[in-house]
Amino acid sequence: MKKQQDIETPFFLAIIPLIVMIGMMTFTIIKFEGSPHIPLAVGSIVAAIIAWRLDYKWETIEEGAYKGIRLALPAVLIVIIVGMIISSWIGGGVIATMVYYGLQIITPSLFLMTICIICGIVSLAIGSSWSTMGTIGVAGMGIGTSMGIPPAMVAGAIISGSYFGDKMSPLSDTTNLAAGITGTNLFEHIKHMCYTTIPGLVIALVVYFYLGRQFGSSELDAQNIQGILTALQSNFVISPWLLLVPVALVALVVMKVPAVPALVIGVFLGFLCQIFVQGGNVGGAVNTLHDGFVMASGNEMVDELFTRGGIASMMFTVSLVIFAMVFGGILEHTGMLKAIVKQILRVARSARSLIVATIASAFFTNVTASEQYISILLPGRMYAQAYQDKGLHSKNLSRALEDGGTLTSPFIPWNTCGVFILATLAVHPFAYAPYAVLNYAVPIIGMLMAAVGFKIQFLTANEMKDMKAKQARMDKEALE
Repeated sequence: MKKQQDIETPFFLAIIPLIVMIGMMTFTIIKFEGSPHIPLAVGSIVAAIIAWRLDYKWETIEEGAYKGIRLALPAVLIVIIVGMIISSWIGGGVIATMVYYGLQIITPSLFLMTICIICGIVSLAIGSSWSTMGTIGVAGMGIGTSMGIPPAMVAGAIISGSYFGDKMSPLSDTTNLAAGITGTNLFEHIKHMCYTTIPGLVIALVVYFYLGRQFGSSELDAQNIQGILTALQSNFVISPWLLLVPVALVALVVMKVPAVPALVIGVFLGFLCQIFVQGGNVGGAVNTLHDGFVMASGNEMVDELFTRGGIASMMFTVSLVIFAMVFGGILEHTGMLKAIVKQILRVARSARSLIVATIASAFFTNVTASEQYISILLPGRMYAQAYQDKGLHSKNLSRALEDGGTLTSPFIPWNTCGVFILATLAVHPFAYAPYAVLNYAVPIIGMLMAAVGFKIQFLTANEMKDMKAKQARMDKEALE
């Protein structure tokens, strides 16, 4: 039997699990309207069989699956905590208060623009798109749909704003990861991303302004809005003091409290609000954390908006993340993703085509490995030497990884980001995809800029020398 590190996976074999998974996924979702779990499981089995036939030991294949799961554990933990935040903030009247005042002060025609900007500011401050969508985003969905705006449009605006802030924040884990894996100064990386991300945000805001006009020109159903406000007042204690809960959460993260402890404090504050502000009992508040909040106001729209959250509601998401990461882990650990990316490198011969290939590869990795962190890590490792060989500054690579990896992850229904958004905002990725304008505008802008050679930064002779020394140190540390 060959040594594991000596096994070369042929491209035509590496692509088979992907073809099987995507083909079965398409058939399952479109024909049967089923869940993605089984296609991912079948894809994992096919990948394992091919790896075994290539002389990979079962222990190696199994380790790849477990490695994928371990990589997703932080995301799984956050998903579960966000489920508790949603239920505790609804039970504590926090979401109701945000929706109540939002309906009174936000103009329907400007809502899409407004919620995009608000989510962008919050995400920029705290560095987390997930935390922003799980808190401000949930309230935004309630406000927007109450105004008669389609949920897919509202979700798209929330996602665009949240990912803008996440991508540009020095507190963001993906931003730091992209800079770190490529050896780029963090603030140089952020500055270089402005060339693609700022135009993408401007395009998104223009689109949201245009889309919002149809809601401003039509007559708002004032009776329907008043019915929602009445239902909220009848079932919750509405108080501006409750707005201190989300403010406290944002303040904690700005003070660099890690995401998990900050979110747990947010859950605890919502829990206390349900007992001491809304007059609930401890047993009911505990059950809400697990089972979610159940609303029975008699107003169908309000009941639908506020019956959600809890640990139980996130189990579909958790199981899907595990299935997806098993598939991605096997592909990466057995060299299949590497074989696919190497094939792409044969086509990308110029500096311009290399950047385009990096963006495309990051998106491709999101599809195959189902995790945005892998979409940054894998192409980042694979393309680092190619960028050096072509005299390209590492910030070109770090920006391309974020443009193609971070921003495209919400479009994949089985990616951890896609399943989180579905669980949190209750809108399918295929529905909100046309309206998440920033997320597809930025990769397109990045590829167009690369194609015409605009803002491609080359290394000076001294920078080339320093870059090689830095990469050598990083490789040595990785081996250790």
